[in-house]
Amino acid sequence: MVASTETLLRQALELPANDRAALVDGLIVSLDKPDPAIDALWLREAESRMAAYRSGELDAVDADQVFAELGRRS
Repeated sequence: MVASTETLLRQALELPANDRAALVDGLIVSLDKPDPAIDALWLREAESRMAAYRSGELDAVDADQVFAELGRRS
């Protein structure tokens, strides 16, 4: 971390909890920029999976079964 970032962090840690939470939220929002190219790829993937499910090429698994299996692995 560069010195200015360390200074900023020290100053942020002195803020009240509500202000720190707002700062963190603002920083996270600033990093989460939509990417139309990635969104288009995910849409294509979702449509492909739905088409495979509807045509019988892909089976669905009940959520309770998935969570039960995950619980057994823990």
